[in-house]
Amino acid sequence: MGNVQKRPSGSWRARYRDPAGREHARHFGRRLDVERWLASVENAKHRGEWIDPALARITVGEWATRWLESQVQLKPLTRRRYESIVTVQVMPTWEKVKLAEVTHADVVTWVARLQAGGYAAASIRQAHRVLSLMLALAVRDRRLTYNPAEGVRLPRAARKEPHFLTHDQVDRLADACTDYELFIRLLAYTGLRWGEATALQVKRLDLIRRRLEVVRTAVDLGREVGYGTPKTHQRRSVPIPRSLVDALAEQVAGKDPDDLVFTSPRGNALRNQNFRSRSFRPAAAVIGIPTLTPHDLRHTAASLAVQAGANVKAVQRMLGHASAAMTLDVYAGLFGDDLDAVADRLDEAAARARADSLRTPAAVADVLPFVSGAQSGL
Repeated sequence: MGNVQKRPSGSWRARYRDPAGREHARHFGRRLDVERWLASVENAKHRGEWIDPALARITVGEWATRWLESQVQLKPLTRRRYESIVTVQVMPTWEKVKLAEVTHADVVTWVARLQAGGYAAASIRQAHRVLSLMLALAVRDRRLTYNPAEGVRLPRAARKEPHFLTHDQVDRLADACTDYELFIRLLAYTGLRWGEATALQVKRLDLIRRRLEVVRTAVDLGREVGYGTPKTHQRRSVPIPRSLVDALAEQVAGKDPDDLVFTSPRGNALRNQNFRSRSFRPAAAVIGIPTLTPHDLRHTAASLAVQAGANVKAVQRMLGHASAAMTLDVYAGLFGDDLDAVADRLDEAAARARADSLRTPAAVADVLPFVSGAQSGL
């Protein structure tokens, strides 16, 4: 148990020993406050929830550095994004604030300030996620009793409406991207992500079986391009349309197995910004869709696959989604025709059932005279 002493200054000092036997003290202006505080400390010790206050005196800025160093599982691009968020959005507000001083209300105010500063909803949600992950680690490290960032209401991020190109539009876009015609067609008919397509090596093509293997993805690190695992960390096999086989064979002729299938005119790895500004955007403007992005070709692949009769599971496997639920979450609208077909089949089944029910009484009536005659011995 703790003890209470009145100081010569008139204040009250509370002292207690933690579970390790170390003594802690704190001063209050009133005896009532001392007693309440000591009672809360003893309750926390009894429940095993006691937190050493010294551990929470570290600043958010210091903790952010330690947190980033501990995130060994992050891909290079994700790490760069987190570092940028910490520098630009977290540090200006929280750098010198102690962990123990972060309150839920303060986090709510910070989110509102970001919104008022013109940040997009998606950026705000990412910034909040990073802060929340940092504070969650502090809870697990027994520096905080709870995560003050939990339960904060965040602005909704509006989902960009995807573009679904027709076969004719894909042809026109490919023709307009003269140096990358095959690259455009591959994106539009396989659904590869940008990084997966630009990381594709010759040895990952099996043109006899018409398959390509997705085993890595390219990551633009600014000064260089790095390579990591695909988004879901899983390899997958993707079918190659027969119409692309000959062009791909010509594309990789003379290349070594480890060479990239698609490169810049100088033979370097493709860079997203360079490709979009120099080739893709002008081509998108030619076909009348200036807001088109390379990622829309992935949406296009899903759309064209569904039109060709692919079910949701096949689309999921082609795109490399973690689950069919994720595929439906993004492309539910594409399967509207399937729902119409289900409704039509239900109508047909119901109509057959009604027709059968109408025929049954008449058939029974036709049989009854024979049954009656048999019973009378005729």
